[in-house]
Amino acid sequence: MLQIVPDLDAGGAERTTVDIAAALVNAGARALVATSGGRLVPELEALGGEHLPFPAATKNPFRIAANARGIMAICHHRGVDLIHARSRAPAWSALIAARRVHLPLVTTYHGAYRSQGWLKTRYNGVMAGGDAVIANSAFTEALLLSRHPRATGKTEIVYRGTDLARFDPEAVSGDRVRALRAAWGIAEGRKIVLLPARLTSWKGQEVLIDAAGLLAAAGRMDFDVVLAGDEQGRTGYRDRLVDRMLKAGLGHRVRIVGHCEDIPAALTLADVVATPSTEPEAFGRSAVEAQAMGRPVVVSDIGAVPETVLAPPQAREEERTGWRVKPSDPEALARALNAALDLGDEARAALALRARAHVLEKFSLKAMTTHTLAIYARLIARNERGPLI
Repeated sequence: MLQIVPDLDAGGAERTTVDIAAALVNAGARALVATSGGRLVPELEALGGEHLPFPAATKNPFRIAANARGIMAICHHRGVDLIHARSRAPAWSALIAARRVHLPLVTTYHGAYRSQGWLKTRYNGVMAGGDAVIANSAFTEALLLSRHPRATGKTEIVYRGTDLARFDPEAVSGDRVRALRAAWGIAEGRKIVLLPARLTSWKGQEVLIDAAGLLAAAGRMDFDVVLAGDEQGRTGYRDRLVDRMLKAGLGHRVRIVGHCEDIPAALTLADVVATPSTEPEAFGRSAVEAQAMGRPVVVSDIGAVPETVLAPPQAREEERTGWRVKPSDPEALARALNAALDLGDEARAALALRARAHVLEKFSLKAMTTHTLAIYARLIARNERGPLI
């Protein structure tokens, strides 16, 4: 099986690529991943997957055409049975190659892609061109079908899976948590509000800083904010965040710590995990991982969040696993953070049990890999009986 993704750095598509590769290896298949590289390559190879250096990140139309020929060569030389494209530019190359070598193509609609004008809609539409089209939430599927009706009858919802062995409170040692607290320079006894996301404006770092400023102005001084994520070259945005926290009077109480390798330890250290996105999340991996670790979450009530976080009025108060608030509303975010920070030990423990049980039921890695491999098997069987199109 050949998966194609631009790179293997941090991100949901990249993490899922590695998880599916591991499942393929465990099932006795060869897991090939064509990508320009990234920090997850050593993990992929340690799990038995094979990294094929490939310029999959290019958006140059001439390079996309050349990449199609490269994919065809890989398919011929490596005996590929199925191609799975996880991003738009490489999906164009993969679509051309799959049709020419008569192989099934799976595409995954990983994000709520912006669709401005017919040209961008046409470009995005390649993700609806697979023989099977995976949507990572019901929200994503509805968005996909509204924009690309030709995918009707080909879509399947496969929720992004969480590795419940890795994201298990019992699996994180105290030493790992203490080391991270020391690395971040946060004193013992200080509560932590964590936003684990790359530094980009739609992830809501500015909204969180504003909310923290409101809490500080109201006299709440017992917490620090940690922004953990790659800058990805956005130094101007980082400078904006620093300026904003200084103007809010937060000073050293907001820490911008860069990429965090040990996310389970970071979530364990956090008292509250916030994901105040200002644009819809197609799934919202961070909130699910935080719930798996038994942490209270505060999220923007848009996109796929109603599918992943239980909160009133859709759920009863006793079923709550987090707080859902209006996006881009610092006041609403501050109120929810205040409620989460004020949880007593008993209420926090009860919420932690509910949150992990919720993830176990709906968002396990096993469920995702089993469903995805079943799609592969079905398409390969169909292809052996005759052309898919």
